[in-house]
Amino acid sequence: MGLLVVRTFLLGFLTVMASLTTFAQLRISVGFGPPALPVYDQPVCPGDGYIWTPGYWAWDEDYEDYYWVPGTWVLAPEPGYLWTPPYWAWDDGAFVFYNGYWGPEVGFYGGIDYGYGYFGNGFEGGRWENGRFFYNRSVNNINVTNIHNVYNTTVVNDSNRMNRVSYNGGNGGVNARPTPQQEAAAHARHLPPVAGQTQQIQAARRNPEFRATTNHGKPPVAATARPGEFKGGGAVPARAAGAPYQPPAKRTANQPRGNEAPHPASPENEARSRTSNNESRPATHPNELPPMQRPTAPNTGNAKRDQKYQQQQQKLQQRQEQQRQKLQQQQEKEHQQLAKQNASEAKRQATEQRHQQQTQQLQQRHVQEQQKMQQRQAPAPHPEGRPQK
Repeated sequence: MGLLVVRTFLLGFLTVMASLTTFAQLRISVGFGPPALPVYDQPVCPGDGYIWTPGYWAWDEDYEDYYWVPGTWVLAPEPGYLWTPPYWAWDDGAFVFYNGYWGPEVGFYGGIDYGYGYFGNGFEGGRWENGRFFYNRSVNNINVTNIHNVYNTTVVNDSNRMNRVSYNGGNGGVNARPTPQQEAAAHARHLPPVAGQTQQIQAARRNPEFRATTNHGKPPVAATARPGEFKGGGAVPARAAGAPYQPPAKRTANQPRGNEAPHPASPENEARSRTSNNESRPATHPNELPPMQRPTAPNTGNAKRDQKYQQQQQKLQQRQEQQRQKLQQQQEKEHQQLAKQNASEAKRQATEQRHQQQTQQLQQRHVQEQQKMQQRQAPAPHPEGRPQK
């Protein structure tokens, strides 16, 4: 009976955690590897406080094709936070994508040499001091007329021999494993990509010229001074592909899946995409969060205790749902005010970034409240190992 009670409790707890996980992300696996990283120059930093986020190859499930997300300068979501880039890694017969995140420490990003401070281990592009970000001029393109908080630390990294491989493990991939410190960073408090980064991803995905089957590993825009600036002096084209790229399956470029010309499928060239149960896209507004789910009804053998717990759960969920609705209404009101004011794109991005933080903080608080309630409900172990009655 005691084992059944513990299992029932754990099942309910895991159900809640699966539906309310704070830093969820879409996990994708593909049957063939991404192209090599293109060769490009870093655009000049647009202003104080911006941090470089390198470009990478993402996956478009609709077209079954890789597409390039240009590197860009963005403002950190909080002072003291650094960016851990996303990366691809060979795992159990497929290439798996691991999303990037913001945190106090730079975690593991596959040992991939993205350049400009991200040389496979940690970050050499700058550091935070007393709430200000200081730039390492030896690896960043900084205009010292506008930005004075700089320093020079030489980093040994021969750009002429830079490894352009864009994935970890497998045949020809980077051979690197996370350190204990990097593993700890992966479990520390994270924040998802800011609104500007999300905008960069969406804009790149919509443009057929950014797909690997079209640009053959040499995207027309490899980096931007600011998110979304795909034209003008801030848009930097790739100088060359990192290596010759040939897609493993011959098919019509820029044709969505389902309308493409048929081609032979094989384990070597078939692209597969799948989502894991504990991952979804980062939410910016409360209405994008997964629906709140009722935990499994407890069965401790004490009917009154179980009934009381269910009533407490119902009250907690009602209160949390009201908090979601209140925050959603508040954010919608701010959207309306921005529209009336004809606000600039920069102000809109800053508002979206703040909304994303508010939503993630709300979700995190709700997870913690559910955890505390589950812990209070857990049956205390009996001194003799028998379930309490």
